[in-house]
Amino acid sequence: MRGKTYCLEVWGDFACFTRPEMKVERFSYPVITPSAARGIFDAIYWKRSYGFYWQVEKVDILSPPRYIALRRNEVKGNISIQDVSKWMKGKTEIEEPFLADDMDNKLKGRTQRQTMALKDVHYKLYAHMRFRNGEANIQGHDAQFLRLAGHGKCFYQPFFGCREFPAYFELIEKPEMENNETINNCSAEIGTMLYDTFDLRKENDEYSPQFISVFHASIQGGIMEVPSYESAEVLKPED
Repeated sequence: MRGKTYCLEVWGDFACFTRPEMKVERFSYPVITPSAARGIFDAIYWKRSYGFYWQVEKVDILSPPRYIALRRNEVKGNISIQDVSKWMKGKTEIEEPFLADDMDNKLKGRTQRQTMALKDVHYKLYAHMRFRNGEANIQGHDAQFLRLAGHGKCFYQPFFGCREFPAYFELIEKPEMENNETINNCSAEIGTMLYDTFDLRKENDEYSPQFISVFHASIQGGIMEVPSYESAEVLKPED
């Protein structure tokens, strides 16, 4: 089962959709990936118990890809989510603080990393809800999404690949009535692109970050078509 197609116009100052083959220095794809586009819709309307996922259909590129080189200080270590949860619930006492400048510990501290990011990004994203439960209340979900997106509301701030690159959005209620003359009329073969890092066919609480799927991406006339996740065009580990 699926819902109706929605269109979001999204924009921001910076974006980084990291190519997975770049291990240390981040280098962005020239256009948003399906997983990052799905994440923007998730930020507006999604909940684990709802039993659906957002299926991205296509991306309209409204401004040409422009790169910018950034050098950032990044923390090498991280704090366990389980530990933070226990601290919040008062089950354990807070341990000593995590020091970003702990140079005595090679696993912690900070390091400088080079990032080739995108600047002045601007897209139109098209997606619909795909339901795993045949008894889902599609009209109810549609109404909730329209109420949130129509008023610029979200559960958390959408972002372009990295959380420090916020994405701003506007719901386009009638995309077929929009003037598409401003679409960047570029064409390019991107090649193999990351599709998603989750197995979208499973229930949401079974998502595994080790499950990576890819597809062959190309831009034609400023538009990148995205195949459905079940399509044979999307290569998954068991394929």
